[in-house]
Amino acid sequence: MRFIPQLALLATSFFIISCSPKPEMSKIEGFAQGTTYNLTFELPADSNLPVEKIETAISEELARMDKVLSNYRDDSVIEQFNAQKTTEAQTVDAELVELVEIARTVHRASNGCYDLTIKPLFDLWGFKNDVFTPPSEDALGVALASIGLDNLETVNTTQLRKQLPNLRIDVSSIGQGYAVERMVKILEQFGVQNYLVEIGGELKIQGKKTDGEAWRIALEKPLPNERKMHKIVSFDSGEPMSLISSGTYRHFFDDNGKRYSHILDARSGKPVEHNTVSVTILHSDATLGDAWSTAFSCLGSREGLKVANAQNLAVLFIDQEGDQLIETESDALKTMSGISFKNP
Repeated sequence: MRFIPQLALLATSFFIISCSPKPEMSKIEGFAQGTTYNLTFELPADSNLPVEKIETAISEELARMDKVLSNYRDDSVIEQFNAQKTTEAQTVDAELVELVEIARTVHRASNGCYDLTIKPLFDLWGFKNDVFTPPSEDALGVALASIGLDNLETVNTTQLRKQLPNLRIDVSSIGQGYAVERMVKILEQFGVQNYLVEIGGELKIQGKKTDGEAWRIALEKPLPNERKMHKIVSFDSGEPMSLISSGTYRHFFDDNGKRYSHILDARSGKPVEHNTVSVTILHSDATLGDAWSTAFSCLGSREGLKVANAQNLAVLFIDQEGDQLIETESDALKTMSGISFKNP
C-alpha cells in the first residue's frame, strides 16, 4: 500500500533504542504505504497463538485499507470518488468519511493551513516529478480556486459531496497514523498489551519491553547533511502514546539563491518560508497526531505554538537559525509526565 505524499513531508527518522533482542519479543515487519512497517510486541504469557496468525491479520488489514484509501490505484474507493466530476452526493466507505472529518477538525483549527485537497498545488510546483517549476500568479490563482476542504461536504456517515466537480482528496497526510492505529487494534484484539508499532517512522507504544525497561526512541538531528541523534524520548509510564515527527530539512529546492520548502501552505498556495525544520508531536491517537504533525510543519513554530497551546497539544518545534537549532516546547509538552526528552 502506498499513499503519495500530498505535502512532501519527510518523517523524521527514528531509531529504537534497546538492548539485545529478548527471545520473548515477537516481531513482524513488511512493506506498505511506500515504506516499511515494524511491530515489536510481547505475546500474553498464557498464549499459544502463533505469530503467523497475527501477521496474516496485519497483512489482510493493510490490503483492505489499500483498497479504500490509496490514491495510486484507480479502483480504490477514494480514487473512484475523485474520478467522478459531479456535485451530486456520492456513497463512499464510512472509513473515508471518518478520516475526512478528523482532517476537517485539524483544517479548521490550523486556520486552513492543513488541507486534504492540496495535491493540485503540489503538482503545479513540480514536486510530483521532483522538477521545481515556480508557477505564474495566474496559474497559482487557478489552482487555488480548485481546492479547499470547505468545498467538500459530509452528507452523512457514508456520503460525501463535492462543491467543485474537479475537487480531489488525498489522505496521505493522515493515512500512516491511521494505519498505525489499525495495527494496534489488531494486536490488542489478540491480547497484546506491550508493543511498539511503527510505519515509516510514525509510531505508537504501550507498556514496557520484556526486561521491564521503557521503550526509548531517538529523534534524528534535523540537518540535511547529518544522520545523528538529537534527542532520546523515553516512554517511562508505559501509557499508550504515539509519536509523530515531520521535517523540512531533507526535501527542498534551491532556485536563484533562494531555498523553497516542499511544504505548501494551502492558504497561499506557496511554499512556507518559516525557519521550522522539525515538528514532533506526542498524542494518544496516531491518526490525529499524523494530521497535526503535517499542520504544524505548515504553520511553523511562531503560528503553530499558539495553536498547539490553544488545542492543549504536546509539541516540540525545532527552528534553524544559521548553524543553531532552537527548540520551542508547547505548554502541554512542558507539563507532560511519564515521557522524557533527553540529550544523547
